[in-house]
Amino acid sequence: MRPTRPPSFRAHADRLRRQFLQGGGLPFTDVLTEEVLAAALAAAGRWLDRVFSPLVTLWVFVGQVLDPDHSCRAAVARLNAHRVARGQRPCSARTGAYCRARQRLPEAFFAAAACAVGRGLDAKAEPGWLWRGRRVYLFDGTTVTMPDTPANQAEYPQVYNQKPGLGFPLARVGALISLACGAVVGLGFCRYAGKGQGEVSLLRRMWGVLTAGDVILADRLTANWATIHLLRERGLHLVSRLNKAKRTADFRRGRRLGPADHIVRWAKPTSIRSLDWKTYKALPDAIEVREARVRVAQPGFRTRSVVVVTTLLDPEQATKEDLAELYRARWNAELDLRAIKSGMQMRELRGRTPEMARKEVWAHALAYNLVRTVMAQAAATHGLQPRSISFKAAMQTLAAFQPVLELRATGGASRRRVCADLLGAIAAHRVGDRPGRYEPRLKKRRRNYYDWLTRPRAAMRREMAKGGPEK
Repeated sequence: MRPTRPPSFRAHADRLRRQFLQGGGLPFTDVLTEEVLAAALAAAGRWLDRVFSPLVTLWVFVGQVLDPDHSCRAAVARLNAHRVARGQRPCSARTGAYCRARQRLPEAFFAAAACAVGRGLDAKAEPGWLWRGRRVYLFDGTTVTMPDTPANQAEYPQVYNQKPGLGFPLARVGALISLACGAVVGLGFCRYAGKGQGEVSLLRRMWGVLTAGDVILADRLTANWATIHLLRERGLHLVSRLNKAKRTADFRRGRRLGPADHIVRWAKPTSIRSLDWKTYKALPDAIEVREARVRVAQPGFRTRSVVVVTTLLDPEQATKEDLAELYRARWNAELDLRAIKSGMQMRELRGRTPEMARKEVWAHALAYNLVRTVMAQAAATHGLQPRSISFKAAMQTLAAFQPVLELRATGGASRRRVCADLLGAIAAHRVGDRPGRYEPRLKKRRRNYYDWLTRPRAAMRREMAKGGPEK
């Protein structure tokens, strides 16, 4: 399909950029550029310049995942309100055209936009935000559910011990997140269970976006011989925790660097399931790994000691205390995923096909990265660390300022003043400084209790129609 009239690419791009302060002489205004959008648009192929052009669809989709009301009806209503405010004719209030526009756009379009914004923000992070001059990337995985449709069940089956009709398709999502600014630089999808469907397999698919010298901060699943060797071949470093199910630390051996800190040789395992015999034989017989035991004296913590495993062998570049502090920062991965899943309500997807569900995840990642960009602007303007600003408060403040930003769409002193006030309001909401905080994982407020659905819904409805008991 060729455009039937000259596309309004610049106007649509400016609308999306203004929504997230990409202009006006502020820092990090070259993260979401017209070039980035044009590169993402290349994945969309040919399209008709109608109401729901690719950029308009992207703009509406981002607003949909940021709004507490995730319905398509509310998203189309916001677009109509915007068109009426600009003196344009409203489009149909029905959601069919918008839903078809999302389906037409390929997944690569949303993925390219989300990754370009995240990597662009991370590349421009200020030197003071880095860890000892190095870029550190958090890696962790989580799960999301989606509607119980045959297509979703075929690609992302529910848990094996659930009966048909009683569970939901379950997908595993892995994320590479910048420790400096919190931007998502890579995402991966797979099934919840099965060979090659784990978090480590997702990491191996994504670490191509990193460069030599970068550090991956992950949990104990990544501290295995094969992963460490493959990372070293790429020039990447790992900081993780010893997997005690696979190995034990003996500080009487190896080259001693200090108290409970040494370099030890890990012998190659007798077999590696993910490698064929020829590749396995070509691997070295052993690799050098640094182990450091850290004592946890904080009351309320379950763990009393942690053995940190790393490929940063030089104690002058990273001391034992530096490694302990860095590994504790791994908890930011849990917080960032919680911000996306709970704060942005991505825990339960709405897409009725696997591709649409993945598009929804990419839209959440793009919206998350754009909010992180505004937080980075506030941090740079007020001399703060991006991690010290509340993501939830930034999202709420940005949503509250949207009508004012739309009213001051044109440049000038008035818009610059609004942007300055917005960044000041975001910077004012700081994350509480609560070192060593611990709380019981229990709920106090009681909710209405209903029994679990133990039979297919259709079967229970037929029984209720016959006057049977509701069980």
